[in-house]
Amino acid sequence: IIITAYLPIFTLQRVEGRLFKPMAWTVSFALLGALIFSMLIAPVLTSFVYSRHVREWRNPGMTLMTNLYHKALRQAIQFRSVTLAVAAGALAVSAYLAFSGIIGSEFLPHLDEGAVWARGTLAPSTGPTEGTRIMDQARIIFASFPEVTQVVSQVGRPDDGTDVAGFFNTEYFIDLKPREQWRPIFHQNKEALIAAMDYQVEKIPGALWNFSQPIADNMEEAVSGVKGQLAIKVFGDDLKKLESTGDQIVKVLRTVDGIADLGLFRVIGQPNLEFAVDLDQTARHGINVAAVQDAVETAVGGKAVSQVLQGEQRYDLVVRYQQPYRENKQAIENIRIVGPSGERVSLAQLCKVQVLDGASEIYREASSRYVAIKYSVPVRDLGSTVEDAMRKVSQQVKLPEGYHIDWAGEYESQKRSSKRLMVVVPITLLVIFVILFTMFKSFKWVMLIFANVAMAPIGGLVALLATGTHFSVSSGVGFLALFGVSVQTGVIMLEYINQLRARGHDILDAAIRGSIERLRPISMTMLVASIGLLPAALSRGIGSDSQRPFAIVIVGGLVAALILGVFLLPTLYVWVAGDRDVLPAAEAHEIEEE
Repeated sequence: IIITAYLPIFTLQRVEGRLFKPMAWTVSFALLGALIFSMLIAPVLTSFVYSRHVREWRNPGMTLMTNLYHKALRQAIQFRSVTLAVAAGALAVSAYLAFSGIIGSEFLPHLDEGAVWARGTLAPSTGPTEGTRIMDQARIIFASFPEVTQVVSQVGRPDDGTDVAGFFNTEYFIDLKPREQWRPIFHQNKEALIAAMDYQVEKIPGALWNFSQPIADNMEEAVSGVKGQLAIKVFGDDLKKLESTGDQIVKVLRTVDGIADLGLFRVIGQPNLEFAVDLDQTARHGINVAAVQDAVETAVGGKAVSQVLQGEQRYDLVVRYQQPYRENKQAIENIRIVGPSGERVSLAQLCKVQVLDGASEIYREASSRYVAIKYSVPVRDLGSTVEDAMRKVSQQVKLPEGYHIDWAGEYESQKRSSKRLMVVVPITLLVIFVILFTMFKSFKWVMLIFANVAMAPIGGLVALLATGTHFSVSSGVGFLALFGVSVQTGVIMLEYINQLRARGHDILDAAIRGSIERLRPISMTMLVASIGLLPAALSRGIGSDSQRPFAIVIVGGLVAALILGVFLLPTLYVWVAGDRDVLPAAEAHEIEEE
């Protein structure tokens, strides 16, 4: 059953699948190994280790807990309405915590890599000299923080050509000291340190800044295709309309609480020299448009007129004007074209020449143009922040006809994984239902176990709320594991109660005695799992962020499930059990012992 509860993890894709599938495989094989050991090896070892006259040692602590539990259980069964009211209240609190948004949601917890990756985006027309100057200025600012050990910067694209960025793109690797060595003003809070860095570099005019981490930055760009933690993509045909719509969205997003590192990746801003051919003038001089285009292409860009052979290699021989005759607007306007009558006509006479802002680069996805808006959510939870932003943008921004918006990045991944789990989890519950029904051959007993499992989430949700942890894929995986363990403990108790009834005990006596007899194995199962995961739940070291929500959910959920389950299941059993119940056949030696 526990392995079945892990089935949804095997369906996870992309980043979340790579993180949690190895854990699911490890747990599954460990459980299979434990099953084989308990059925085949443990009985053999026990026959050698224990003698025939073994006496059980009564643990005083366990005896005291059992006596207290016996009295409390009788009270819970006697005052059934109170017990059921407490269970219903716990279920209502679980529903409120799960659906009210008070806990918050995110895709995956952000791992602390012990470093910062900063990116400064300049104007698209920025050249190498200006890009290098701003890069040096920003590097000095970052290195001035005592918390920083080193700063490595780059401008433009990498040497291997894997990135198409121009000199307007500057990036910085900022290595940090251990948090214990930071100044007290930051309280070992990385977000506070980043905010201080951002405040200083924002003084550099004309730059948009984005802060992430080295590995996270690569993952975020791979997911969304945009250099930023989160992105909004506005799709359409006209670049000017796209930028105008993007400006409107940025203006609206500035009013959303929790959004930071906000900026529009502009595609227009590269100065272009545009030649608009005057058809009247070309007709007057007897020159066709193709001749004008060829003149511009040959003079400025160059034209292949022959090939040079070097062994098996071939190279185009390109001719074009010397640099003094094509280095500026006036020189290009003076390029002469020979007309049919032999006269030489300048391009300025045949064309309207003007300098306009054109596209420095054009982003495309699925053969459609788009502009990107990058932002981050460093403090507030991702889910509620993006939903607030979506609501405000839909209300205040009117898109041109044929244009649409995609909310990309982590939010898109969160919705994708949630959508998949919404399909897979009900299927998994159905499989568990079939397994339990095959075992008990009674719909009543299966629903009784599921009612007990419904109490498990309250502890995990309260633990998330108390620790300030947002609901994520990691905590969702923890709930799946929690459901599996809760089903197992319910089966342990219910199966033994039914065995006692098959031996001749009445319903009340079987429920009380069975619960008391199964208290120790159930407590040991849950407490061992809780104690084992407690270090992971309390860890604050580098790399612990992804597993902490998983451990927090299981520890909190198991504690609550133990406290509530050992009272609720017997109470419900006494309430719903009857003389016509389906019970297992009592074994002969068990009847003789009675």
